[in-house]
Amino acid sequence: MKEQRVMKWTETENGAYLFPGCVVTGDVTMGKAASVWYNAVVRGDMAPITIGEESNIQDNAVVHVDNGFPTVIGNGVTIGHGAIVHGCTVEDDCIIGMGAVLLNGARIGKNCIIGAGTLVPEGKEVPEGSVAFGNPVRVYRPVNEEDIKHIHANAAEYVEYAGEGKGEYN
Repeated sequence: MKEQRVMKWTETENGAYLFPGCVVTGDVTMGKAASVWYNAVVRGDMAPITIGEESNIQDNAVVHVDNGFPTVIGNGVTIGHGAIVHGCTVEDDCIIGMGAVLLNGARIGKNCIIGAGTLVPEGKEVPEGSVAFGNPVRVYRPVNEEDIKHIHANAAEYVEYAGEGKGEYN
């Protein structure tokens, strides 16, 4: 029989969650029930970073800034495993896929899905309600009702994992 182990985390005074191995440093503001997972780095050393309520920064993701390019992540956003979000804005209720790269000045509108491995070049804007992917990013279609449900369910799942102790794994 496998031994059950339980994830350990730190809860900040405003109700955000920091998991072991993550680094959060500099001018960083996190909303209630936001979470930064294993080995993710959030580094607000040259400009501020804001992470909205119920947003999650998954394992090995990097959120960074540049002079004159703060990073703003809205509410209910999922930043996938290994993604790089650098000096840009991601509006509310988005999924940024695993390994995606968002560069300085990029802006992702509300209710977007950015596919895994996508490159969003400097200054590129993805309009609200888009499904976009590729290198460089290209909008393929508008989001539909199922996409919106998926975005909300994904963010809610990570809030539940972090806040309610559903961190058991084998």
